[in-house]
Amino acid sequence: MSQKEKQDGVIEETLPNTNFRVRLNDGRLVLAYLSGKMRLYFIRLSLGDSVVVELSPDGNRGRIVLRK
Repeated sequence: MSQKEKQDGVIEETLPNTNFRVRLNDGRLVLAYLSGKMRLYFIRLSLGDSVVVELSPDGNRGRIVLRK
């Protein structure tokens, strides 16, 4: 199993079904969804929250794994 790339970002937009547009620190805008543990424990995110995103191999999508 390979290590996924993790990057910091900020929530720019909230979308239906716990999807978010996240602006990464390098300036890219990615579509990210909430991880299972965050859904399980009802972690709420709003605009401007700082998060950590695990990126997919293509770098256009990701999974939010941590709210800072």
